[in-house]
Amino acid sequence: MTGNLVLLGIAIGQGQLAGSLRSVIAFAGFVIGFSLGVRLTQGFPFLSGGGQSVGGATPLWPRSASLALLAELALLLGLFAGWVLTGVRPAPVALDILIAFSAGAMGMQTAAARRIGVVGVTTTFVTGMLTGLIAALVTAGGSGRSEWTLWAATLAGLVIGAAAGAAVFIAWRPGAPLVAILLVGSVLVAATGLTRRSD
Repeated sequence: MTGNLVLLGIAIGQGQLAGSLRSVIAFAGFVIGFSLGVRLTQGFPFLSGGGQSVGGATPLWPRSASLALLAELALLLGLFAGWVLTGVRPAPVALDILIAFSAGAMGMQTAAARRIGVVGVTTTFVTGMLTGLIAALVTAGGSGRSEWTLWAATLAGLVIGAAAGAAVFIAWRPGAPLVAILLVGSVLVAATGLTRRSD
């Protein structure tokens, strides 16, 4: 979203508002997806936890985060269906719809990550996580190792996921959205086990 807002600002500064339409669509899709995701993760008390905690312990995985990820998965499946139906060169309106689906899915994912609340870990604010990791390495030395290890693993996961998506796009363009679908599906399967353990 940072890039979309920067592109929007550049387009406004250059007086090319027509060229900024897709940035606006992406931003609006993200805001709507995130807003709905926040409602899903915080608006329903019976879904806010992962079941009864044992001895007052925090649940391992909140059910409401899984609900947001399910909504993200539905948006990604919609994106995949549109991706397959529109072919190699989608019409401008179809492309706008695909952008909205992908941005909405990103917003849902951000809401789920926010609900899980792992300190310093986010799926969309990569620069902030990177600077947190660098600061922890420079100032903490050997202390707080588990925290910066998690940040490093998250950043590596983002790079690996992007590389896998790009490789599939080159090798088999129609199946490119499947990378995100498989990854989100895998997280949901793992989350089901965590939720059961916390019940």
